[in-house]
Amino acid sequence: MMDCPLLLRSFLTRTARFFPKKEIVSIYPDEVFRYTYGDYYKRVCQFAHALESLGVKRGDRVASIALNTHRHLELYFGVPCMGAVLHTANFRLPQHHLAYILNHAEDKVVFVDEDLLLFLEGLKDQLTTVKHFVVLSQTGKMPETSLSPVYLYDDLIAKFPQEYDFPDDLDEKSPALMCYTSATTGDPKGVVYTHRSIYLHSFAGAATFGVYEQDCMLHIVPMFHANAWGMPFLAVGMGIKQILPGRETLNMEKICRAIAEEKVTATCGVPTIWLMLYNYLEKGGWHDFSTLRVIASGGSACPRYLMEGLNEKYNFPIRQAYGATETSPLASAALEKSYMKDWPMDKIYDARASAGILAIGLDIRIVNDKGEDVKMDGKEWGEIWLRGPWIASEYYKDPERSKASFEGGWLHMGDVATIDEEGYIRLVDRTKDLVKSGGEWISSVDLENIIMSHPKVMEAAVIGIPDPKWQEVPMACVVTSTGQELTEEELNDFLKDKVKASYWIPKKYCFLKELPKTSVGKFDKRGLREQFAQGTIA
Repeated sequence: MMDCPLLLRSFLTRTARFFPKKEIVSIYPDEVFRYTYGDYYKRVCQFAHALESLGVKRGDRVASIALNTHRHLELYFGVPCMGAVLHTANFRLPQHHLAYILNHAEDKVVFVDEDLLLFLEGLKDQLTTVKHFVVLSQTGKMPETSLSPVYLYDDLIAKFPQEYDFPDDLDEKSPALMCYTSATTGDPKGVVYTHRSIYLHSFAGAATFGVYEQDCMLHIVPMFHANAWGMPFLAVGMGIKQILPGRETLNMEKICRAIAEEKVTATCGVPTIWLMLYNYLEKGGWHDFSTLRVIASGGSACPRYLMEGLNEKYNFPIRQAYGATETSPLASAALEKSYMKDWPMDKIYDARASAGILAIGLDIRIVNDKGEDVKMDGKEWGEIWLRGPWIASEYYKDPERSKASFEGGWLHMGDVATIDEEGYIRLVDRTKDLVKSGGEWISSVDLENIIMSHPKVMEAAVIGIPDPKWQEVPMACVVTSTGQELTEEELNDFLKDKVKASYWIPKKYCFLKELPKTSVGKFDKRGLREQFAQGTIA
């Protein structure tokens, strides 16, 4: 067999050659911008020349602080294909964490959306390695800024040729992208993705979700979050039409119109997005989902009531996927087996609401506290361990924290799960979020899903709180649906015949206007525990 390196260059040049007429669409507040893959390739070439003009060399890190737009997509391929490393920075991190990751990565150039300049203005003097700032502007005008030296992206690349000799002698194991975890404790941890890992992850994603050149993909997942779950790479490699909603990601009316008008067939997002969509639809929001075929939910467990409601009422066929920043992120997905088509819908939803079956190309162990693999009976609990060609093997420049998380050549996920006889993985909880009451374990995830099945509940998060008798008991923080009133007594009556045992029923409730969330939309349970300890939630 020929020993050909697996490089992102081949994705880019393939689509430029064979799918130059296919569209990339960016949605802005006041306009919809369209161009083709042929146009895209020419601009990526110009951009690669521009990087060289700024002194960027192979292995240098280049940061993006940007939304889901066509310019950000140009960075996705222009930076790694010329040999540098794209660091997709999460601008929703606290300012001290954002400064930390830009310095820790040693970014040389920062590309920033004009709408996001404020995230850099306040910390520019803290940056120790950045030499240049480039503004990604749809208006074509340089905004007022104290950043220096600063350039307009379109002006910068316009003077360069529309052809570039992308190197084919890169090591496939050389870094291509990197991003940092959102860090509930300590500093964020850096994860580096290689050309090879992204290449293989893209093939696995296409095989897992069954996407093709004929599809139209809507990118709701932020492009700073775990490579937007790998979908932009897969889409470019296959010549798939892409829709990039930019600032309109949370505008459910525009998202629904984009799905209908662009005939979107595939998308993915976190449960917070799907809850927003469901509430919009329940209030009579306009929609046409007739083209939708593949919808993945990840980041945290999608409540079953939400999954069933979106599918049964609105023909929105959502299902669960599982992964993490360290897994690129695909690890498993809840796809039904061929012989399940005649199963009752209740059993099919059980499968769709699970974390799914391991993705092709990976290995998994689910290990109990004795270091033994649990039985495939759907009952025994253990921690998920993963390994494979797109699973990280260490944290960037962080040997101490790497030692614990990657012991024995496996990534220790910190998620407690079961696996049944069909191979479906079901998350029980994060190890740090399990509640142990009187020596018995309570899954906060399962309890949250039961509480959120109450018709008056919009969101719920469960944490453990100290108790003099039982050591720890569950407390539920609840957000009611708009205009609804709910009492502890109502919830207790609702739960008594639905929970696994009486000790699962929360001993305390806290009704909030909204739940705190992390920068990637997950419930911030650590924040809730701190608030309870400080007495700031009643």
